[in-house]
Amino acid sequence: MYKAPVEEIAFTLKHVAGMAEAIDGGLLGDLGEDLVDAILAEAGRFATEEIAPLADIGDRQGARLADGAVKTPDGWRDLYRNWAAGGWNGLTAPEDFGGQALPHMLNVAALEMWNSGSMAFALCPTLTMGAVEALNVHGCAALKEKYLARMVSGEWTGTMNLTEPHAGSDLGVLKARAERRNDGSYRIFGQKIFITWGEHDAADNIIHLVLARLPDAPTGTRGISLFLVPKFLVNDDGSLGARNDLHCHSLEHKLGIHGSPTCTMIYGDGKFGDEKGAIGWLIGEENKGLACMFTMMNNARLAVGMQGVAICEAATQKAIAYAKERTQGKAPGWSGSGMSPIIDHPDVIRMLLTMKALTQGSRAIAYACAHAIDMAHRANERREHWQERAALLTPIAKSFATDAGVDVASLGIQVHGGMGFIEETGAARYLRDARIAPIYEGTNGIQAIDLVTRKLPLSYGKQVNGFIAELKTIAGTVRSANLDGFGTTADRLEEALADLENATDWLLARLTEGKLAEALSGATPYQRLFGLALTGCYLAKGGLARTADGASEGRIALCRFAAENLLSETAALRDRVVNGADSLAAARTVLA
Repeated sequence: MYKAPVEEIAFTLKHVAGMAEAIDGGLLGDLGEDLVDAILAEAGRFATEEIAPLADIGDRQGARLADGAVKTPDGWRDLYRNWAAGGWNGLTAPEDFGGQALPHMLNVAALEMWNSGSMAFALCPTLTMGAVEALNVHGCAALKEKYLARMVSGEWTGTMNLTEPHAGSDLGVLKARAERRNDGSYRIFGQKIFITWGEHDAADNIIHLVLARLPDAPTGTRGISLFLVPKFLVNDDGSLGARNDLHCHSLEHKLGIHGSPTCTMIYGDGKFGDEKGAIGWLIGEENKGLACMFTMMNNARLAVGMQGVAICEAATQKAIAYAKERTQGKAPGWSGSGMSPIIDHPDVIRMLLTMKALTQGSRAIAYACAHAIDMAHRANERREHWQERAALLTPIAKSFATDAGVDVASLGIQVHGGMGFIEETGAARYLRDARIAPIYEGTNGIQAIDLVTRKLPLSYGKQVNGFIAELKTIAGTVRSANLDGFGTTADRLEEALADLENATDWLLARLTEGKLAEALSGATPYQRLFGLALTGCYLAKGGLARTADGASEGRIALCRFAAENLLSETAALRDRVVNGADSLAAARTVLA
């Protein structure tokens, strides 16, 4: 059974990602470490004791559709309401609407624990939090006054409606349409697919954020508007009114996240209401909807990265527990009677340490991204720097952590052996759940395109090169510390950072020369190269931290393992970035 690693989460927040320094600098208001610890402890308790025990029920039962209504798995309706009653939905939400306005770092730490408990369950609040931010940033005062408080409280949930059967990553071709009405509202018509928690019984109302096109809109993405479309219309006194003309047509039968209802939504077919068309209200300006939606999507990408971290943690815990109990053969040096636990076999140790290193590295990258977001909003100076740092880290946090979630969950099955392939052990669920995370909220290939074409050129390359320079200081500190426990970590970090710097320079040069195809050919391996280099550096930073918990020896040992066993991949990745484009182009013909 999953147990929230509260102490490790707190350590990473404070001593690796930068929270302690921000607290000491007065950048997080009245927030102190005692309050941080209390919030994390209670979040961990809820995830461990209330969410995790219902995860298997959600996986087995799944969400169920009958007569247009979706029933969540047994116990999930009350679970959600208890979660919302705890105030968790409003951790970072604005105080004016009942939120707590706490740092984003605390929220992503809590999201990790919710997702480790059950990724399918945590998807509901994840989408609501994103909808709250989009409405708060772009909505008019009247919409915010009417909807935000109940969304912040979790009494009402939110969704994001982008995808259509013919329009996935390319939103410029979406067909959902909106028609203006004389009272300032709009009628929405169309079909949306893959809508997470688009219909359910856990909340009294569902607030859909829907992308649609006006009749006179420009073509492509320049002609998309964003609309707020509630399941139930809301009266002026805040009470719920008539059912809006929208409904869930079907639920997808998925590989994983079975408890999360993934809906096909129909807007405006006349099933509800006196006239056809779901009533909606404009968020932001007409034809500027994509910019509004990206407010939601950018944070959603980091939240999906947290899903990867969460799966890593839960799968690693399960694999370690199984390896301690399962006996098989006799490991080298085994002197006990009978067979030895498989955790004593070198290859199993290698797998478990790989899982743990990828978990810790992914966590640190994601938390560092959240720290940059906080500093972009709270720092007294250098806000543009922190905005760029958050932008740079977001595609890496999303892609590296979700790829790690798949890899770690797969290794977890391998540790379990044949029993891992059997559903009864629960190891397979983590892999089934994890597999969606590299796909949605912008595939990891799209993240790589974003990283290379939009984020590397920030400040003409000064942001990424400045970041690499900061990472070099970590490697230098490891070298000057001269601690035997680090082994050859300093050498391996310097080599990995040299690979990263070389690949970065090459990509920036290709972009300057207009050789986009060559740059994009190396985008995905570059993204992984960056993530591995960050993993090594952040593990080293954790090993160097001097804290009262006395755990630095174990952290140094894990850092050394990662440096001497995982970082050698960066040389191959750098070579693939720099030299792989020609062979990729030449081999294209074999796919004809």
